[in-house]
Amino acid sequence: MIVRIWRTRIDEERAGEYDRFVVERSLPMFRRQPGLATVYFTSTGEEERAVVTVWADAAAVSALDTSDDYQETTAAILAAGFLRPPQTIELMPVDHSWSTGTRSETA
Repeated sequence: MIVRIWRTRIDEERAGEYDRFVVERSLPMFRRQPGLATVYFTSTGEEERAVVTVWADAAAVSALDTSDDYQETTAAILAAGFLRPPQTIELMPVDHSWSTGTRSETA
């Protein structure tokens, strides 16, 4: 399994627009991606946001990067103008894991 963390800053005055984009565009796009185990949309501060995804393997992460669906969603969020630099992506292999088997979803 691979963890992928995308971090960004946003224009805090437009946080509601970002949140709507997450629910209306990003979450549905991620749900359509093969190999996705889970996705978390997080807030790490007033202007900081992160999307943490867990993938079956490196091939699934690579497939995301080349997916037309992902490319269109990325272009749309950049065009919306509410993101602020920097945007970073970090990939980390999962060495050990444990889950309670419960799921939580808000939307």
